[in-house]
Amino acid sequence: MSVRFAILGAGRIGQVHARAIHSDKEATLVAIADAHVPAAQAVADEYGASVRDIDTIAGSADIDAVVICTPTDMHADLIEQFAQCGKAIFCEKPVDLDVARVRQCLATVQASNATLMVAFQRRFDPDFMALKERIVEGAIGNVEMVVLTSRDPSPPPIDYIKRSGGIFKDMAIHDLDVARWLLDEPVITVQAAASVMVDSAIGEAGDFDTANVILTTGSGRQATINNSRRAGYGYDQRIEVFGSKGMVSALNTHASRTVVATAEGYTQPPLQDFFMSRYERAYANEIAAFVQYVKNGSQPSPSGDDGLQSLILAEACLTSATEQKVVHVDCR
Repeated sequence: MSVRFAILGAGRIGQVHARAIHSDKEATLVAIADAHVPAAQAVADEYGASVRDIDTIAGSADIDAVVICTPTDMHADLIEQFAQCGKAIFCEKPVDLDVARVRQCLATVQASNATLMVAFQRRFDPDFMALKERIVEGAIGNVEMVVLTSRDPSPPPIDYIKRSGGIFKDMAIHDLDVARWLLDEPVITVQAAASVMVDSAIGEAGDFDTANVILTTGSGRQATINNSRRAGYGYDQRIEVFGSKGMVSALNTHASRTVVATAEGYTQPPLQDFFMSRYERAYANEIAAFVQYVKNGSQPSPSGDDGLQSLILAEACLTSATEQKVVHVDCR
């Protein structure tokens, strides 16, 4: 039986998820909602869906699950609304920018016995999944250090910066989730440094564009994250995990794998230009995983609690960077 979807929000990420749902043989895109009706209509026309408003979707018997791609300040309210009306929920990160509001929302989800998956798509990247598998198999022994590099090709618009929640809650939160996934132990301390190196307007908007983070677990495992809003050479996404027996890494992906070698040296195509292309397969994989969670009635991963834990770490990063101190965290 196909899982019948509605997408709330027909912007850039909504279109990515529409394509992923359409490509899954066990999923059907039924409806699209967006405050800008022409945007919803364009997606609906492309995939044979209908345009409906959010309240109509909540009461629609022909919809099993919703994908929430609206602005962040709507996420928690929508999760609660659809949890209470019995729909399975897939929500873009974060659930909210405020930890207390996230806890309140997750309590509603639990009380409603609803299915909630938070969209941290990097866990579903084929290379990152293979890296995790090598770790689980014991290929590198006990994990000791994780190094994550995540750099965007260019900064987003300042208007986006102002409502994003900042570099730690908007950008680094993906890396914080991956670090938790790979460390496989609770983080107990956070140390972060952040500055404005790319665009002074980002600082004037109250944010940073360059950051480094060190996470430490109770056993002493460490994860180092470095973020920048500007990498002129492309979308830089790399992982290295060092263990007691060796190291496993996942390198950048390029537009193609062709390499030209001449007397002048080696050249290869540029890196993927941004997250929509770099993580295209990851988006498809996470929707496919969500479909199976819905069909099997099992607990999704990443869960709402994973979203909460990464937000707690993001807040600790901001405190550490602004107050220039090590922050002890309790992610319960």
